[in-house]
Amino acid sequence: MTSFPTPSEPGETGVVTPDDLGWVRDHLRCPVTGTRLRERTGPDGEPELVNDSDERPLAYPISDGVPVLLPSAGRPVE
Repeated sequence: MTSFPTPSEPGETGVVTPDDLGWVRDHLRCPVTGTRLRERTGPDGEPELVNDSDERPLAYPISDGVPVLLPSAGRPVE
């Protein structure tokens, strides 16, 4: 069973936000190339993750704070 953190100080909600998961993003990899991903703002102004591949650069959308790391969601980057 999964347990979630509980508030330890007054005012804490116990809710985990995408900003709290920075350590997880350090471990994410592109599902196509296996390279690291870095966050940036896409051409539409929305956040996205872009791989570090010189041979096949791809960008993945971030939807409601959740990276969509499906091979079919990758958009070629110029």
